[in-house]
Formats: sequence, C-alpha cells, structure tokens
Amino acid sequence: MEIHQLRYVLAVAQTGNFSRAAERCHVSQPSLSQQILKLEEELGERLFDRQRQQSRLTRAGERFVQRAARVLDELKEASREAQDAHELVRGEVIVGALPTIAPYFLPPVIASFRRKYPGVSVTIQEETTAVLRKLAAGYEIDLALASLPVGDDQMEMVELFTEELLMAVPPGHVLARKRSVTLADMERQPFVLMKEGHCLGDQVLSFCSSRNFRPQVSSRTSQIETIQSLVRAGLGVSLIPFMAKKPGGSGAPVYRSLAAPRPTRTIVAFWAQRRPLDRAAAAFLAELSRRKGKAR
Repeated sequence: MEIHQLRYVLAVAQTGNFSRAAERCHVSQPSLSQQILKLEEELGERLFDRQRQQSRLTRAGERFVQRAARVLDELKEASREAQDAHELVRGEVIVGALPTIAPYFLPPVIASFRRKYPGVSVTIQEETTAVLRKLAAGYEIDLALASLPVGDDQMEMVELFTEELLMAVPPGHVLARKRSVTLADMERQPFVLMKEGHCLGDQVLSFCSSRNFRPQVSSRTSQIETIQSLVRAGLGVSLIPFMAKKPGGSGAPVYRSLAAPRPTRTIVAFWAQRRPLDRAAAAFLAELSRRKGKAR
C-alpha cells in the first residue's frame, strides 16, 4: 500500500469519476485505475462499484476512505511540523545543566534565544555530570552544560569559557579585609562544600589537594545558594564560581580572588556523538557560544 494510492482513492470518492479524479491528481486515467485495482487486490476487497458515468464506494470502500483520510491528514500535519521545525517556527530544545550553571548562565541565553525563535520552547533539566552523561547517551536531552572533566569519550564537546572560582567569606570576616587570599589564610577555615557527586565540590577538593592542603569541611549541601547562605551566616568559607557572585550589599558574602595560581573551572557543552544536533539544538548552541564572552 502506497500513499499515492490513498490519494487516488479519495479523489475518486470525492469526484465520483475515475477520469475527473485522474485530472485532479495530474495522472492518466489508466494509471490511476491500475493503481486502485492493485490496491483492491492487496486488500482483497472492491472499494468501488464501477459504472460508466459514476463510481460509488462499496461498504468496504466507505470504511477504507474514512481511515485513509485520517492517514493523509496525519501525514500532512507531520510534514507541516517537520517544516516548522526546520525553519524554527516551532519546536523544543531540552538542555541539561549543572545546578551550579543553570540559574546563573542560562536565563539571559534563553531570553535572547526566545526573542529570535519565539516558537521554540526550552526545557532545562538540572542534574549532576554523571546523570547528564546518561541522559545525553539515552537521547533524553539534546545537549548538556557541565564543567570539565566530563569523563565520556562518546560525547561531542564544545568548550565555552573558563571562569575563576572566588573565595566567599562572611561579612566582617578577617579575610574580607584582604584584597587577595593565600592558601595559608585558608588552612584554619571551616569549608562549606557541595555534596559528593557534585563536580564543584570535587573541583574544590582537587584544587586544595594539588596545593597539599586538606580543607576542614564543616557542611555540605546540593545547592550553591544554600552554600552562600551558610557563608553569610558565618558557618564557613567556600569557593564560588564567578557567575554565582552576588552583588555587594548588606549581608552578602564577600568575594576575594586567591593568590596565583587561581582556581578555575572550564564550562563545556556536550551531546552524544551518535546523535547530531537538530536545527533547534544547533541554534541554541550557537546562542550559548555568542553569550560565552559575557561570562568570566
């Protein structure tokens, strides 16, 4: 059974005549008749009672035409949706991101993207790097934002930017009076870190370890905003991504750069190599790349 056969059957049903149906479908009458006969043989049922001046649907033909019309309507709608997606008239992009990236970097990116493509929705899933890898490998997200290392050579990757990790200390803390903080300044300070499995916490520990320094961890949490609240409350210090830095003000943490070499993290976009980005996801990646210069 082929699509053009369905169109021929509907044309005959609507015109009541094989010749007029052939004219409507821009084919010869013998060709149209042959294709409908071939379809009837495949179905094992006559679809039309053929008369000299007019052809009428049989009962089997009436049932068949109802379904054939729905099939053709669905195909037309599918074609229209595909065309809309190609032209970015409408569609969806599913973006995975670390919770230490999503609330700070993505809002202006999404706002700019939506101004250009108002019919394309953006869904954000905030997860750890390990979960983002699984979602990308299972094609459950279009692309993901994380910090190096991603740890999967089956992923296509684009580096976006590198940002400094700043020391956050409570207001009024002795270190808040220093313009630059050294490792020696940090040794006796309690640290508030992300929970195990969150790469920012691992990155802080790795940085300290590479400087032969083991921080005293007093608290852990899964949210960077909670870390900043605990720091504000005087319960410890932490290393915070530059993008998460809060404007100065009463009660806000005080941020200081560490003496060189300063800790940093590199933000990347990645997706499964076996699944190239569709047009909407590629446009979103382009927007991410345009915005990277605005992050530090």
